[in-house]
Amino acid sequence: MDAFPKELLENIRKHLEEEKKAVEIQISELIKQDPFSDPGRASDNAASDTEASEESDHDRFAAMISEQKDKLMAITMSLERIDNGTYGFCSHCHEMIDTDRLGILPMAVLCKQCEESKKR
Repeated sequence: MDAFPKELLENIRKHLEEEKKAVEIQISELIKQDPFSDPGRASDNAASDTEASEESDHDRFAAMISEQKDKLMAITMSLERIDNGTYGFCSHCHEMIDTDRLGILPMAVLCKQCEESKKR
């Protein structure tokens, strides 16, 4: 395997670490806003329409939290790949992923060709 450009890796690492902090904050904020996070909720006698609205809101927040947790996992895995020297290489064919692709999708694990063949 060829070496991935170190200066590019450092820029990507910095970007990913900033993104990781932002996602962690977003998850924390979403959890606070989830109506099911209110400890007094279980003991209130809300009307059925209020209850249904809270359940709907909870489902929406749960989906957003799940999406952010998936993003956090992808960021963490990308940082691990930087640490172990595999970042920027396709996990399928092991060729170097185009830097333009990584600029757009810094968490990409497949090169464009392998990604396209996976979709077929």
